[in-house]
Amino acid sequence: MSVTVNGLDELKKLAGSDLGTSEWIEVTQDRIGTFADATGDHQWIHVDPERAAEGPFGAPIAHGYLTLSLFIPLFTELLDVQGVTTKVNYGLDKVRFPSPVKAGSRIRLAARLAEVEEVPGGVQIAVDGTIEIEGGTKPAAVLRSLSRFYA
Repeated sequence: MSVTVNGLDELKKLAGSDLGTSEWIEVTQDRIGTFADATGDHQWIHVDPERAAEGPFGAPIAHGYLTLSLFIPLFTELLDVQGVTTKVNYGLDKVRFPSPVKAGSRIRLAARLAEVEEVPGGVQIAVDGTIEIEGGTKPAAVLRSLSRFYA
């Protein structure tokens, strides 16, 4: 379920709000392979299913940065900010990868709009996010994402 706000004033009022959870998405071996091709990271734990089955995780796993990159499409399911001219990723704080995402697993995002602060020409938001693994006991990623919205 998405929260839609129109403009920076409405966004400011959401500070401290729980944004809910996104839909589940599958992290397929094809997606992992495409990410490996895009980044040049072809380590066997990601791209060699036979060898990875004998490795420390018992299956191929997604790159941590692939999991992290899925934050944006998952987050856009939760918050739609309209009435602004520009939306930019400003950075990340406190990123951790407590549990690997095995190929074929499904993940989703649970998020909270922790802070909204004014910056020249707009606002900066801090979102506390947890990328959950379906059926898992630990999250795939825990992070704070910083974004800026300009009027």
